[in-house]
Amino acid sequence: MIKVIINGASGRMGSESVKAVNAAEGLTLVAQLDAGDDLVSSIKETQADVVVDFTQPDSALSNTLAILNAGARPVVGTTGFTDENLNQIDTLSKEKGLASMIVPNFAIGAVLMMQFAKEASKHLPDVEIIEYHHPGKKDSPSGTAVKTAEVIMESNPNVNPDLESLKSTELIEGARGGAKGRVPIHSVRLPGYVASQEVVFGGLGQTLTLRHDTIHRESFMPGVVLACSKATSLAPGLTYGLEHVL
Repeated sequence: MIKVIINGASGRMGSESVKAVNAAEGLTLVAQLDAGDDLVSSIKETQADVVVDFTQPDSALSNTLAILNAGARPVVGTTGFTDENLNQIDTLSKEKGLASMIVPNFAIGAVLMMQFAKEASKHLPDVEIIEYHHPGKKDSPSGTAVKTAEVIMESNPNVNPDLESLKSTELIEGARGGAKGRVPIHSVRLPGYVASQEVVFGGLGQTLTLRHDTIHRESFMPGVVLACSKATSLAPGLTYGLEHVL
């Protein structure tokens, strides 16, 4: 039985994760933590194998490092990590002989969208990302959008060959969106959304749109359970993205 702690248990994602872990075979919930609770002491007292972290971007790095130093495996749904942060986590994970996971999106459909976008970019190199979230989301762009841009760039580093000339047409700075590498990203924050993303490809006389919509946060829970179940069998080091355990 894999012992799991949910950190950020009273939040929207955390509360759904509590229900999912309690209902999952092979997992047992040993603690529910929130701001002000002693994360390290709880890990040591419960001998937790995995800690799922759904807290805030400004505490995600320190929480992840604390989890590893306490001897557990972090499964992190909080986003906003820099490349330097990811390298730091990977290095510590290997030093401790523990796996760590950072998952920009736990929804299986969103992971598939990213993989389909990776394949499409080989054939349709003109592409932009539009992501939609609720106004309470703490970071823009989303971790999912950043991850999607990264996998597209890995597949085809020469996407958007006219990006510079397109940016030069801006009448209002930022109208063409931000960019991760050579992939423009547009962030929408409006009431009514949970999480949605479109990856739009343009070609000669055609467009292709890949879209994923999260209707309810329960859509993330099969991915959370899968990550917790796989974390103890992964090699030491950082695993970035749910696609590596599908």
